[in-house]
Amino acid sequence: MRFSFLFAFAAGLWCSGLSAAKLNVLLILVDDLKPALGCYGDSVAITPNIDALAKSGLRFDCAYSNQAVCAPSRFNLMLGTRSTTSGIYSFGKSFRKPYPKAVTLPQYFHRHGYTTESLGKVYHFGHGNTGDSQSWSIPHFKDKVIEYILPVSKAEELTREEAMFQNAYGKRPIHSFPRGAAWEAPEVKDEAYADGRVAAETIRRLQKAAKNPDQPFFIACGFARPHLPFSAPKKYWDLHDPAKLPMPSYEKYPIGAPEYALKKGGEIKNYKPVPESGLFKDWDLTRKLIHGYYASTTYMDAQVGKVVRELSKLGLDPNTIVVLWGDHGFHLGDHGFWTKHTNYEQASRIPIIIRAPGITAAGSSTRQPIETVDLFPTLAALAGLPDPKVPQPLDGESHLPVAKDPNARVSDHVYLCYKKGKRIGRAIRTERYRLVEWKVPGAAPETAVVELYDYQSDPLEKENLAKQQPEALKALRAILAKYPEARVN
Repeated sequence: MRFSFLFAFAAGLWCSGLSAAKLNVLLILVDDLKPALGCYGDSVAITPNIDALAKSGLRFDCAYSNQAVCAPSRFNLMLGTRSTTSGIYSFGKSFRKPYPKAVTLPQYFHRHGYTTESLGKVYHFGHGNTGDSQSWSIPHFKDKVIEYILPVSKAEELTREEAMFQNAYGKRPIHSFPRGAAWEAPEVKDEAYADGRVAAETIRRLQKAAKNPDQPFFIACGFARPHLPFSAPKKYWDLHDPAKLPMPSYEKYPIGAPEYALKKGGEIKNYKPVPESGLFKDWDLTRKLIHGYYASTTYMDAQVGKVVRELSKLGLDPNTIVVLWGDHGFHLGDHGFWTKHTNYEQASRIPIIIRAPGITAAGSSTRQPIETVDLFPTLAALAGLPDPKVPQPLDGESHLPVAKDPNARVSDHVYLCYKKGKRIGRAIRTERYRLVEWKVPGAAPETAVVELYDYQSDPLEKENLAKQQPEALKALRAILAKYPEARVN
């Protein structure tokens, strides 16, 4: 679908100069991380370690999640398969049902001689999901996503979110569980929370790997923050002045957007003191939640820094590809929305940073659109492995040409989706526009309802411009029409 006119030439150049030694891979996954980072131009973000990583590699400025839902997004990454292809749009689904012989990204590296290890939140555990043991050489290092230290933050029994993430709710209605706090800021060490422990264990794994330099590794390290609750040591909260944090610029729904494209409530309502409806216009509460997101991001950034510095200290930098990826974005009150689970910009745009020794230029950036499924073939190409031939559909395209030359182009758009009820909103995002076509799969084309947003004239998505810009709408629908109908299992 998406054109790839430079890949064969660039891949040939890379393979011709490939050394015998295999490059290691350190894949850093971050939950709910949108580009609220200094290296992406956020002036109040305090993220010196991720900023330093960007200065040493390639930053993708037009990177997008294939779907703004935790579990499916991680399946997109590990399979290289879009949700519209697999039919997996929600929690409680196993990708090995539609693809029992699937070869995941780490499995592909394992088949080429790599040890594969995972720590923290890599696959989504909870909400009926249990990960994928076949992807790893050794058992996964699991830790918490929902975590409290202060007694006042939790209840005597599991909170709603704890129950969901521990798959401990059974047939009991989830809303019968008590709510936990939306944030806490105790004076504790970093290792008091899961991200600190995951960083420490990742460092131990790197130290072990350094003792056996002839054995290449693929290590996936997943951090939970800034996922709710915003539980982070007080010192990271104290770094931010709440009065200087960015508040929502536009809190209204987009004019002309269909009802099912909007979000009302969602997971935010599972945390106190947010109203049970999840809807509120409380400026103080908004500011506190935004403060929590930025503090949690700074805490996570510190853990990334520990891991990346250890990689350098051990002398592994020259032969290790480092990738940082956010599973999807996060609404912070824009349109009145919170968290993710929409097709809009704040939920779908993500950071992707790649540092590949001898390939990416330090401090480079590109406007080349890239989507999560592209990372599977891109990492294989960067490591000098053969083009992936796997049992599942591989929807992604290698961005090796862009890694070598940020001005190169592989495609002019990304393709993403979000499912709401029976309707699926399939979207095309170019550098300027976003088209969303809402339709029940299999229904007649004339039943589709469309949204069109022009980020050149309307960066805040204030109005659906489908009627005002018919030529742009026609061109984007022609692109969308080249993709097959969305699958539903």
